[in-house]
Amino acid sequence: MTSESRAVARRRREQLRDFLRTRRARLTPEDVGMPAGGRRRTPGLRREEVAALAGVGVSWYTWLEQGRDINVSVEVLDAISGTLRLSDAERAHMYVLAGLNPPRSGAVRDATVTPELRHLLDAWAPRPALLRDPYWNLIATNDAAQAVFGFDDSDHNCLITFFTNARYRAMHIHWASVAPEVVAAFRADAAHAPDDPGFDQVVEYLSAVSSDFAEMWARHDVGAHTQAVKAVRHPEVGDLVFDKTTLSVADRPDWHLELHNPRPETGTGDRLERLLSVRLADPT
Repeated sequence: MTSESRAVARRRREQLRDFLRTRRARLTPEDVGMPAGGRRRTPGLRREEVAALAGVGVSWYTWLEQGRDINVSVEVLDAISGTLRLSDAERAHMYVLAGLNPPRSGAVRDATVTPELRHLLDAWAPRPALLRDPYWNLIATNDAAQAVFGFDDSDHNCLITFFTNARYRAMHIHWASVAPEVVAAFRADAAHAPDDPGFDQVVEYLSAVSSDFAEMWARHDVGAHTQAVKAVRHPEVGDLVFDKTTLSVADRPDWHLELHNPRPETGTGDRLERLLSVRLADPT
């Protein structure tokens, strides 16, 4: 370990120490269902009370709050998080300061698209835009994405559509060369949550219905999400070429916006305008 990395680790432990102290100080015994026990010299819960409520040893919790270099586990941090009534953001912050990867947001959360996100998707038109969750399930699309990529009510997951929707697959000019990169990117996402059944369900389903996917998944290739060129051959207007950029949603980092921008030199913008004008005139 270099001196710089030791310094970084020490600084994180110091921040963890201060963070835990301030979270403990904002709670009263009554907040956690304990008797007040008379007047206290300092506000908040005592260390031994936090340790008892979290089910950890008093000495261990004291060392953690003192910023000592000790091993911590996910289970213990979760117990402390519950005891200190931490929010999702505070819980993730504690993980980072303890040197662990932050947990994913809770599985049961409001999946409603906010008016602001909906407005962004619609305002991106006539350029295609879509919103997906960590399992690549489609949460929302704009009209341009439906017109360009042919999404309909039967398309619920980007990866499943990519491999099983014959119309969608036929439109992708470079499908065969892009497919391994798509699978490698999904594997990279799944690796962040190896025990998450959401990823397993997608993989198990696709492995059963698509021999192409099963063969590529068995390679164990992994790749990062990058800006990419997406080219489709639309049956009505011909070739459409886009620069695709993927962005995380700030207050829902497990959600991703995919924004498609026409490449000027390809004439895609003009064809896109023509396609959408026809669709608006005849939505059927």
